Amino acid sequence: MVKISAFPKCWIEKICSGEMDLHEWIDIAQQLECDGLELYFGFFRTYDDDYLSEVRRHIADCNMEFSMMCASPDFTRPSRGERLEEIEKEKELIRATARLGGRFTRILSGQKRPGLSIEDGVAMTVECIEACLPCAAENGVTLAMENHYKDGYWTYPEFAQKIDVFMSVVTQIDSPYFGVQYDPSNTLVANEDPLELLNLVVSRVKTVHASDRYVAAGYDPSEVLQSAGDIGYHPALRHGVVGKGLNDYDAIFKKLSSVGFDSWVSLEDGMNGMEEMKESVDFLKKMRSKYFSK
Repeated sequence: MVKISAFPKCWIEKICSGEMDLHEWIDIAQQLECDGLELYFGFFRTYDDDYLSEVRRHIADCNMEFSMMCASPDFTRPSRGERLEEIEKEKELIRATARLGGRFTRILSGQKRPGLSIEDGVAMTVECIEACLPCAAENGVTLAMENHYKDGYWTYPEFAQKIDVFMSVVTQIDSPYFGVQYDPSNTLVANEDPLELLNLVVSRVKTVHASDRYVAAGYDPSEVLQSAGDIGYHPALRHGVVGKGLNDYDAIFKKLSSVGFDSWVSLEDGMNGMEEMKESVDFLKKMRSKYFSK
């Protein structure tokens, strides 16, 4: 069954810093009337069992589930020792995901550092992901690699931001505990076609990040998207209500339905407040009803 979860992109810094407690967000999220919550790894004060059990109970008491751990491993760090640290941190998050009752942990490639060749970056990423797979299998957790742009706490953009590099990693890993987290908006930011990527990975999509982008009035959309591919988040490429922007969600949901997708679609938004976030959740529910009949 397709389920809708929510991720509070707008409050990442506040929750990570402790200005907003994670439990406060869980209470607020009830307004969205969604099925679950995706949580960023930096939201947790600790990964001790007692604390994770407390968070899990709170989510359940609010009639929701924990959908995914939003992790950001940096597998392209220069030294092998640094990459081994990232692997161990990812394993800790995999185990935490299982204790929270989740089945998915997001995974990334790492930062696109100056001087890093495509060949070396792909090799590093594949090696590190494969090193995490035994832990994932042991805990019943699937690693979902996102076509990402850039973690907010990183210096450089995602190494595997572009479709060709992303596919170079994905096609080398063969495991039932590995797949793709598809994010159409990140493909737009890379100045590439979201549906082109979906056609390539649809059979391996495990989870979906749903957000939308629109071009602010007074800007030429083609110029904005072209420059977005170079600089990342162009100031004129803005968040908006899902279904009202540049992404073709009818085409996306139709394609997902064609392969029997039955996992989480997680709203990644809230930049303009809870009212828009609720509107986006309601839109995603309509898409679910339209393309995934019970």
